[in-house]
Amino acid sequence: MLHPQFVIGAEFAAGDVLFTLVAFIILLALIRIFAWKPLMGIMKEREEHIASEIDAAEESRAQAEGLLEEQKQVLKEARVEAQNMIENAKQLGEKERESIIQTARSESERLKEEAKSDIAREKEDAIAALRDQVGSLSVLIASKVIEKNLDEEAQSSLIEEYIERLDDK
Repeated sequence: MLHPQFVIGAEFAAGDVLFTLVAFIILLALIRIFAWKPLMGIMKEREEHIASEIDAAEESRAQAEGLLEEQKQVLKEARVEAQNMIENAKQLGEKERESIIQTARSESERLKEEAKSDIAREKEDAIAALRDQVGSLSVLIASKVIEKNLDEEAQSSLIEEYIERLDDK
């Protein structure tokens, strides 16, 4: 239970209340000067630092996205250029192949015509040589026949002898 002195007969000391109030106000002023302002300054500085870091990160992200888009565009252009180069190489290869085939056909046709010409010339030379030999042989046989009157067997043997001479030449 409470002492009656505290409840009913309590004395009011205005000096104590005033002293306590002044001490409290001085304490608040000291806390505000030495603790609150520096603490708020540190908090404000920290807030500004975090805000600048966030801004820098956003700027870096935007820059990275821009570079990514630029790189994608460069890659796309490189792919298109590579595809064009491949197509050009295919077309060039096809033209070269056709050119080689045409050249080979022309060369083949030229060699064929040259061979036909050589064969015809050799044939004509052989026919001419054969005519000369047949003519010489005919003259020789005729002269021998005139010199000798030969029977059929002697005539055959004479012809074979001259043919063997031709083979030896």
